[in-house]
Amino acid sequence: MKKVSEGWATGWGTPSRKVVTWSPSVTLVPTHGCFNACGYCGFRAPPEPGDPLADALSDGAALARLAAAPRAREVLLLSGEVAPSSPHRGRWFARLMALSRLALGRGRLPHTNAGPLSVQEMAALGRLNPSMGLMLEGVGPAYDALHRRAPSKAFPVRMGQLEQAGRLGIPFTTGLLLGVGESPAERREALRLLATMQCRWGHLQEVILQPWRPPGQPARELGPRDCEAVLDTIAAARAILPPEVHLQLPPNLWPLSRLVEALEAGIDDLGGIDEVDVINPAYPQPCPALLAEVLIEAGWVLRPRLCVHQGWWPWLPADLRQRVWRSQAEIESPGEGGGPKDDV
Repeated sequence: MKKVSEGWATGWGTPSRKVVTWSPSVTLVPTHGCFNACGYCGFRAPPEPGDPLADALSDGAALARLAAAPRAREVLLLSGEVAPSSPHRGRWFARLMALSRLALGRGRLPHTNAGPLSVQEMAALGRLNPSMGLMLEGVGPAYDALHRRAPSKAFPVRMGQLEQAGRLGIPFTTGLLLGVGESPAERREALRLLATMQCRWGHLQEVILQPWRPPGQPARELGPRDCEAVLDTIAAARAILPPEVHLQLPPNLWPLSRLVEALEAGIDDLGGIDEVDVINPAYPQPCPALLAEVLIEAGWVLRPRLCVHQGWWPWLPADLRQRVWRSQAEIESPGEGGGPKDDV
């Protein structure tokens, strides 16, 4: 197990406890087409017969998205999946590699979440991505029922991916999807599994605790009972997971009036904030300036970060580590125009 370096950004129980971080982010969707058919997903589009990459994101469209978000340092590559046995799998993976290189070439840092990958695919992307991610989602019959037509969401597959990332030494983000019918005991069981994996490999930089919101419906704020259940889960996560693991709560899925309660329970990160949440488009992302205003009144400081948390910088290949240091300097002292320079 690699050791996480000391002095990570928001050390729990240290004088910096009153800092909460967020990542200035822009999302690129290589394709919405996905061979999985989860029972709760509003992101997926059925793959086109004969060509699951018919809607593939072009370089031109990707560059336009980056140009429209000059302050974003993280480029989240969030993709639908092509089946491992598909003859189109190689072309799909090539797009992930190409978009990662495109992001790096524009001075940005890619973070890929594209479903399960072979060890060769994950290792190749790990040389271009300072961090990567895959939601565990959870354990128990509620998830099994929702994943009946989603082969890559099978629990052993997801756990195997997290283990594989640990073996490869890739800083990794995972998380739980909350509120699909799971019990509090099943939430704690999932957290214990993640804690065991972290104690072995040390690569889990953050765990997202994401309330599920029904797709295709108008935005509806979490009710008091659901909020209390999430707060209990946050507290359990902070008690169960090793202290270096950051806890993330998407702020657009949580009542702003109760944000400080979530921080006091154990949240120390608000994740990547883009203009639009492509998974939950009905839930607008709050403006970071508004978040900062709300938090400072309660004694908290909102601080931007990169896609890879500082404690995991020593894990990176030398080239990526150099790029991360450069991006850190930009995020701390953005130049005129507020954006990174092309790295060409």
